[in-house]
Amino acid sequence: MNDETISPSLISAILNARKMVALTGAGISSESGIPTFREAQTGLWATYDPQELATPQAFEEHPRTVLLWYQWRKSLIAKSEPNPGHLALASLEKIALQKGQKFTLITQNVDNLHQQAGSETVIELHGNIFRSKCAQCQRQPAIELPEVTAESELPRCPFCGGLYRPDVVWFGESLPGEALQRAFEKSNHCDLFLSIGTSAVVQPAASLPLMAHENGATLVEINPNPTHLTPKANYALQNKAGQVLPMIVNRIRDHLS
Repeated sequence: MNDETISPSLISAILNARKMVALTGAGISSESGIPTFREAQTGLWATYDPQELATPQAFEEHPRTVLLWYQWRKSLIAKSEPNPGHLALASLEKIALQKGQKFTLITQNVDNLHQQAGSETVIELHGNIFRSKCAQCQRQPAIELPEVTAESELPRCPFCGGLYRPDVVWFGESLPGEALQRAFEKSNHCDLFLSIGTSAVVQPAASLPLMAHENGATLVEINPNPTHLTPKANYALQNKAGQVLPMIVNRIRDHLS
């Protein structure tokens, strides 16, 4: 695939859109070398099931183990950097704003790479692994929390005494209401929707591209493999985001220059 294989009509649809939404999933993060939830289980954590650690029940029963695991996961993610796909989305947002278009990025990822790449309007459906919140009163700490060790005191909220936990959505928990409401609203009223690096099977995020498409939006899918969205997509580009998105941005810049 090269720049010339990007359909002119797709570039035209992006240039003429008034409100664009992009949804990203684990695929775009994997291109930065971030292992998926299950792939990360190596070394000391190889015997643990991530679906048993990432639950409110696990935190209630074994908070130190859960905090140590998330500390380890953060260390893996901290070694990664935004890839060309992240950077292209940030560029697309800047171009859209310069043209008076609306652009919203919705992500299922918790790695903060979109923000590092320069994206500004980011809705985090599953939270952010680099933030913490009180498990009891939900307040976020005013300072960076100290690292947890096998012997250290666990960090507690000065307001209610509750334990601090990662600000991510665990199995069995609802997505943050405000973020989800904004995601639905933006998807409902957009005229172009990009589904990027996601198999679009995890609800409720999986319903966003379908909702946009049913409301008349042009649906663009960028994913190496076909998904159930592919037959519905107006444009289905079966390649990695880090390859396709920079091509799209280059074509848009050529058109505008």
